Amino acid sequence: MKVSPSLLPILRSRMQGELLALVLLHPEREYSITELAAEVGVTPTAVLREVDRLTGGGILLDRRVGRSRLVKARTDTPLYRPLSELMSVSFGPVPVLTDALAGLEGVERAYIYGSWAARYNGEPGLPPADVDVLVVGAPDADAIFDLAEEASRRLRREVNVHRVSAAAWEARTDDPFLTSVRGRPLVRLNLDLEAQ
Repeated sequence: MKVSPSLLPILRSRMQGELLALVLLHPEREYSITELAAEVGVTPTAVLREVDRLTGGGILLDRRVGRSRLVKARTDTPLYRPLSELMSVSFGPVPVLTDALAGLEGVERAYIYGSWAARYNGEPGLPPADVDVLVVGAPDADAIFDLAEEASRRLRREVNVHRVSAAAWEARTDDPFLTSVRGRPLVRLNLDLEAQ
């Protein structure tokens, strides 16, 4: 199992943080074990072990439909609200920004960069004060502004969105901003999964 994540060192692993953020920040939705494994990028067996722990602890609910096991947040306990807020400010940027950007016209790819991406990738340091997002494509500027405002509200920290054309992102360049972003950790948002 991976080492305790820099974003929230009280957790056992980054996978645990990703799983909790995904399920707790979408309390209306049920996920199959297979869906959770695909979203989090681990094996169904790893997800199953974590789901067993979290249902046993009263954090998640599960039910069986045929051979499938469906999982959702348990919202009727005193733990739900503070735990979902903690997941929102720590691991929340990936599910929140994926939701926001998946349906936005003109977005080809999106990445989180900066201090949040560095902590997500295990670099030690203080908790990030903001979340920096690079959107590759040509989405509407007003839509991006509104998206950043809404994401900032949900994540309880400033979200800064920088747009760059696909040609500029893919080209070799001496641009200091692009050079800096490319040279540091990036977290690619899987917008394709959300569209399925």
